[in-house]
Amino acid sequence: MSESPKSAPVGVVLVVDPDRFAEVVEALRQAGLTVTGEQPILGTLSGTVAEDRIPALEVVDGVEAVDRERTVRLPPPDAPIQ
Repeated sequence: MSESPKSAPVGVVLVVDPDRFAEVVEALRQAGLTVTGEQPILGTLSGTVAEDRIPALEVVDGVEAVDRERTVRLPPPDAPIQ
């Protein structure tokens, strides 16, 4: 029996309970999140996780929202208007 391939990592931004920030972040790490930035006062953090692990992050107690990071590309200032 062959092992299924891991899904590619994706960037995520999470909103968590700021009163339990450290506890929730540790639980998210155990669920597979690699933390890349923390804003404890705001109750937000960013990181990367295998795409198939996103549902595991959403059910961690203290997590209020999980959003995929989005990249917006703007044309250079001297580009013609579309």
